[in-house]
Amino acid sequence: MTRPPTAPQRRVIDAADPVTGRLKGTESQLASLVRHGLAFRHPRPPHDHFLTPAGHRIREEPASEAEPAKVSAPATSAGSAGSASGVFTARVGGEEAADAGPARAREVRSAWQGLLEMRRMTNTGGAVDRPCAWERTHLVQAAALALEAAGLRPAVGPDTGAAGYRVRATPQPEAVAVYEPGAGALRECAGALEKAGWQAGEHAEPRTGVRYLLASPRRS
Repeated sequence: MTRPPTAPQRRVIDAADPVTGRLKGTESQLASLVRHGLAFRHPRPPHDHFLTPAGHRIREEPASEAEPAKVSAPATSAGSAGSASGVFTARVGGEEAADAGPARAREVRSAWQGLLEMRRMTNTGGAVDRPCAWERTHLVQAAALALEAAGLRPAVGPDTGAAGYRVRATPQPEAVAVYEPGAGALRECAGALEKAGWQAGEHAEPRTGVRYLLASPRRS
């Protein structure tokens, strides 16, 4: 989204159900929010509209301070430090900066709660203990959000030996690689992902012997 929501859009966002994020508005207003990544249309009848994690973030901000926001496409390499541009991005590890202050904690919490709500509204039976379709198409960012929401720290900078997790894409379908130089910390990553509905197994790179997790969203 290149600009803050309009006043009518903001009213629709502010009037969303505080628990479910369910939206009411004109077809054009709802369609516009979907285009800007702030809402999604439920695939099953009656096809109601609900806030995305980015929409929940906008809703929590005072109207005068609201900034453009959307959930970005999954990051496959370092380079984005977070939401300085107004775009919430889960930190995949390797960013040049990693502010861990209260504002960032609120952003992560809001994004995670929004993602759980998306699971509830789109998974069969309203299950929140396993990833939804959005996560399966945004594997790196979804895994990174699960780790950051669990309180784990991303690695800072290009040094691959630095403490902190790094989430990277892999050639395998529906799988990401998670690196952490500390053996205990790598196990913490595995535990956090499993609690978030992922399955993770530890492997070693054939040439270097570097240990990493191969993680994929659980289906049942």
